[in-house]
Amino acid sequence: MTDTPQRTRPLRVLAAMSGGVDSAVAAARAAEAGHDVTGVHLALSANPQSFRTGARGCCTIEDSRDARRAADVIGIPFYVWDLADRFREDVVEDFVAEYEAGRTPNPCLRCNEKIKFAALLDKALALGFDAVCTGHYAKVIVHEDGTRELHRASDMAKDQSYVLGVLDDRQLAHAMFPLGDTVTTKDEIRAEAERRGLAVAKKPDSHDICFIADGDTQGFLADRLGRSEGDIVDESGNRLGTHEGAYGFTIGQRKGLRIGTPAPDGKPRYVLDISPVTNTVTVGPADALDVNALTAIKPRWCGVAPSGPGTYTAQLRAHGGETEVTAELVDGRLEVSFAEPVRGVAPGQAIVLYDGTRVVGSATIASTRRATAGVA
Repeated sequence: MTDTPQRTRPLRVLAAMSGGVDSAVAAARAAEAGHDVTGVHLALSANPQSFRTGARGCCTIEDSRDARRAADVIGIPFYVWDLADRFREDVVEDFVAEYEAGRTPNPCLRCNEKIKFAALLDKALALGFDAVCTGHYAKVIVHEDGTRELHRASDMAKDQSYVLGVLDDRQLAHAMFPLGDTVTTKDEIRAEAERRGLAVAKKPDSHDICFIADGDTQGFLADRLGRSEGDIVDESGNRLGTHEGAYGFTIGQRKGLRIGTPAPDGKPRYVLDISPVTNTVTVGPADALDVNALTAIKPRWCGVAPSGPGTYTAQLRAHGGETEVTAELVDGRLEVSFAEPVRGVAPGQAIVLYDGTRVVGSATIASTRRATAGVA
């Protein structure tokens, strides 16, 4: 088997170039491998700022210019495609609606699913391209019979397969990740960019939520949902304080609770439950966050859907570790049991299942069952 489709024959490749170092090096590697590469920068903001705020944000005019300069150095054609309306509808509005419903979404997964490997890929295929190339750290392995599998990157420290767990067979068939085999530090990627003459070699990586440039998620949501005072209560329903909107909290949150009354045991309290109907936030001890099972909806499989119960490892957040689980598809829902309790699992998050390094698929967490008595 081979690691990526580019090793079979030269392809027409559309390289998504964010203006950062990873996507620039990925495009350069694809071109160096002999593919016919065209660079494209996605304009995802209706009102792009001129400059980034340090390592926050994306899709600024500066980013677009950085991507264009990188394409010029690589020697490939370059275009800017306006997908701002689609991004707003499929990613930003979904993000706001999920928080309003008391859930904790992951906009990076939605962007990969709806924008980079749906809207962008569909347009690329319509224009005759064979594959979309990105700077994600993950691998597509192609077997001799033509079937494909999504695997973790060779370097686990940089692995980004979690945010790609929403890709299906069709999308994998047209995905290219030239950085997936890289077992190097980020400094070495930057050194490669410098050797190639790419000015983005020293540009800071983006982090946090790209469309909230100042990092103030609560303020962003308040501007769109308004402020609505509600109660913060303990597990017995005793009122401990107030808040300005339940949407501003996530399961497992410790900071920013502003509770004046200390816990009886003197230990910190954490958010255990968020009720958008009553606008109530329930807090309690850390051990009340322990979860031993969950139900997830909207499963997406990177290949054939598994049949019957199976044992896998699961990842519950982009930078989280793995935990052993038993999972089974029941009436279209994924029922998952954990070998050991896990902490701070929030509805709305994605659970991604792995078989070794292979990504089996993903689903959206709908509900959890706690290992200790408390809020369900």
